[in-house]
Amino acid sequence: MSNKVISISGYSGNGNQFLVKSSQISLGISNSVAGEEDKIPSPAEYLLAGFAGSINAVGKLVAIELGVELKSLEVQVSGELETKKSEGIKTRSRAGFRKIEVVIKPTSDAPLDALKQWMDEVKERCPLRDNLINETPVSLTLLKEYNAA
Repeated sequence: MSNKVISISGYSGNGNQFLVKSSQISLGISNSVAGEEDKIPSPAEYLLAGFAGSINAVGKLVAIELGVELKSLEVQVSGELETKKSEGIKTRSRAGFRKIEVVIKPTSDAPLDALKQWMDEVKERCPLRDNLINETPVSLTLLKEYNAA
């Protein structure tokens, strides 16, 4: 498979919400960095959820390829988020997660060595894991909207 461009567009909504749309979905994200009191997921929670979903998708694909039957797959992801910088507090710390821990719990009758091979392959092929552990170029562009008077 070749490269695929994935695009979304988002805008500030009413209240404490950022609304995101793509060609396939529409969802709300909290304006709170870490989701302290909101009833909708925060950006950090969406990042961890996306990571878990990517592990699940790749895990199921790899299981089929290796002939490993998965009865179910649970992925638990937790991260320790540094919030001082995003809150405007002076700190030497990076803005973002200090660490992310993942626990993968497959339910399978496969032997342990087959599950270890499966997990190694999932780690190697998971695109969001790759983006989290390796530097990815990111560019930000500011476009100011001008009103002609």
